[in-house]
Amino acid sequence: MNFEELKEYLNFKADQYNNPNFIGTDPIQIPHRFSLKEDIEISGFLASTIAWGNRKMIINSATKMMNVMGNSPYDFVMNATNNQIEDIEKVVHRTFNTDDFKFFVRSLKNIFTNHNGLENVFSQNNELVLQHRISNFKKVFFEIDHLNRTTKHISDPQKGSSSKRINMFLRWMVRNDNKGVDFGLWESISPSELSCPLDVHSGNVARALGILNRKQNDAKALQELDEALRKFDPIDPVKYDFALFGLGVFEGIK
Repeated sequence: MNFEELKEYLNFKADQYNNPNFIGTDPIQIPHRFSLKEDIEISGFLASTIAWGNRKMIINSATKMMNVMGNSPYDFVMNATNNQIEDIEKVVHRTFNTDDFKFFVRSLKNIFTNHNGLENVFSQNNELVLQHRISNFKKVFFEIDHLNRTTKHISDPQKGSSSKRINMFLRWMVRNDNKGVDFGLWESISPSELSCPLDVHSGNVARALGILNRKQNDAKALQELDEALRKFDPIDPVKYDFALFGLGVFEGIK
C-alpha cells in the first residue's frame, strides 16, 4: 500500500474499533463505571497500571481494587485511615501486590492533596514534551516514602521505556473521541501530544504494515511509531492505537 492507501486503511480500522463495543472487552470499562472526574482518574490510573497480561484477568483484578475501595476510589484515597489502608488484604495482579497497592493509595492522596491532582502533575512544565513530563510524574509519585520494589510499576521514558500503560491512561483521559470510549477529561493536554500505547500487538502490526522498523518495543520504537502516526494525523495520532490493537487482537495480524 502507498501512503494514501495505508492512511485510508488505518482510518477505517480506527473508526471500526473506536466505538462503545470496545469498552466491554477492555480495561477502560473500569473508569467507565464512574461519573465523578476524580473517580474516573483514579480508577483509570489503577486499571492502566496493571494492564499487562490477559485482559479478563486485568479487569477482574481492577474490579477487586474498586471493591476494596468501596467503589468510591476518590473518597477512599482522600479519607481512608492508616489502619484501613494497612488492613487491605489480597490485592494482587501478577507482580503488583498488596504493598504496592497500599503505596499507590498513599501516593495518590499526596498528589491530590499537595499537587492539585493527577492532571495538574502531567500538565506541569508543558514546555517539555509529554514523555519527559511522564518522567517528572514518576518523581512526584515516589516523593513520599516507598518500597524500592514498587518503583517498577511506573515506567520512565527517559530510561528507555515505551511507557505503554501510562500512555494508555493518558489516551483515556485526554482524547475526546466523541464516541464514548476515551473520556476527554483533561483539556490542559492536547491530543496531538499523545503517544501510542506501544505493546506487543500494536508493535507487531505496525511492523507488518511497514510503519515501524525497530525490533524492541522501547522508547526509541515509540518515537519512530509516533513520527509515522503523526504523518497520518498530526492532530489525533493515537486514534490509530485502536486500529493497530484491533488488527492484532481481533484480527490476528502479527
